[in-house]
This record gives sequence, C-alpha cells and structure tokens, in this order.
Amino acid sequence: MTDSMASLRRKIASAGDLQSVVRTMKVMAASSITQYEQSVRALGDYNRTVESGLGVCLRGTAGAAAWISAAGRPAGAQRIGAVVFGSDQGLVGQFNDVVVDYAIKTLSTLPGKPLVWAVGERAHARLADAGLPLAGLFSVPNSVKAIIPLVGRILLESEQQQGQGKAAELHLFHNRPAAGAAYAPVVQRLLPLDESWGRRLAGLPWPGANLPEVLGDGTATLRVLIREYLFVSLFRACAESLASENASRLAAMQRADRNIEELLAALNDSSHRLRQSGIDEELFDVVSGFEALIAEQRQS
Repeated sequence: MTDSMASLRRKIASAGDLQSVVRTMKVMAASSITQYEQSVRALGDYNRTVESGLGVCLRGTAGAAAWISAAGRPAGAQRIGAVVFGSDQGLVGQFNDVVVDYAIKTLSTLPGKPLVWAVGERAHARLADAGLPLAGLFSVPNSVKAIIPLVGRILLESEQQQGQGKAAELHLFHNRPAAGAAYAPVVQRLLPLDESWGRRLAGLPWPGANLPEVLGDGTATLRVLIREYLFVSLFRACAESLASENASRLAAMQRADRNIEELLAALNDSSHRLRQSGIDEELFDVVSGFEALIAEQRQS
C-alpha cells in the first residue's frame, strides 16, 4: 500500500506541475493574440492611407497602369513564388497542416512550377514531405518588432528571384483569425500588380472635397507607395498568422488543462479509495484482534 500511495503522490505532483506550465502558456498565448490583433488593426489605418495615395498616383501618373501591368512579370518566367507562413514550435494543433495542405492544393491548380519559401520549421518540414521545391526557410518572429526584418528579407528574396527571371508571381499563404479561437487559411496574390489592381485603387473615393496633386516625379512617388503597399501586405499576413498560431496554441492548452483536471480528479479519487481501503484494513485488524482477545479471556 505504501508504494502505491507514494506512486500516486508522485503522479499528482507531476500533474500539478504540468498544469501550472499549461496555464502559464495559456496566459502567454492570450496576451500574444491581443498584441498581434492590435498590430493588424493599427496597420489597417496605415494601409488605407497608402491605398489612397496610390489611387491618386494612378489617376494622375501617365503610363502608371502600363508600368504596373509589367511589374513583377519577367519575360519567360515559368515559376510561381509562394510564401507559406507556419510555426517553429509545436503545441498548435492542426495549424501547420491546415495552411500547408491549402497551399499545396491551391498551387496545384496554378500554371507554372511553384517555388516556395517557408516561414517556420514545422511548415518547412511539411512542405518538404510534400515534395515542393523550397527556395528558403525563415524563422517565425517572436514579437511585433521582429516582423519588420522578416518582411525585408522576404521582399529582398522576391526581388532577387524576379530579377533572375525565376518567379513571375508571388502568393502569400497564411492562416487568418476567425470567430472565437478558430482560424482559416487564405491566399493573396501579392505580385504582379496588374491593371485590375490599379483600376480598383484608382476608383477609390478620396475622403476630402479636393483631390490632392502629386508633386515632382509621379512615377518615383508611385514606386515608393508600392513598396509600402507590399510591406503592409506582408506585415499583415505575418501578424495574422501569428495571431492564428497563438489562438491554436490557446485552444490546445485549454484542452490540455481540461484533460489534466480530469486526470487529477481520477488520481485523487484513487488516492482517497486507497487511503480508505488502508483505514478499513487497519480497523478490521483491530476488531479481529479485539474479538480474538475476548474469545481467549472467555476460554480461560
């Protein structure tokens, strides 16, 4: 009985320690979700400003639509670039499987051979198992500030591939937060910037009564705004992926917390039953001894 009680006490202590770790991870995941969601909301205002400026440039810059139509589409390019945002760490449920399966399915329907960059080791391994040609691996940012260097590296890699004529398009695949703790995979074609994109921005209404004018070289201003547009799009995709990752981790930790609660309840019940069984055995020994002593006294 002593060994069994000691074993149960060790299991209860281990489960309690694990529950403390799980609850700490729940708090960290919930805090991270708020951080990344706030960055996405703040980025929305800046994105509207950039798109308004692009709309003005596209309405007033001669030849802007033709330049956009040709941007990012080198002659003879046969590959389609794709960036898949996943995770470096586990304990995220089906987070990586969902976005990678969606990317594989979508890329299989597009003409041309894919060339894929993975953000996160888990997504990279999953893409490698699927046999997709991988161009590189980026580490997942661990904070909002760390997203900016990642975006710069992705843009640099994309420009190099386009300059070498290796990628005609660039698609972003990531999970986007949905209602509650859910998320859904989405795709955005970031490049090339075609005429339909330009017409949409040129048709955006200006918030003021008087339309502003572009001073100096309109094409130079357009190029600067396009870089900002690309930066915003990549930053938002990464932030939404990180928010979804932490939402998935939070859901996984909530399930683990419930399982640990059930395990602790079962272990405590077993401990109580074992303790009660020991008490019953001791009482039975006392009663049996007392009855034997009374019988011995009567015989004497």
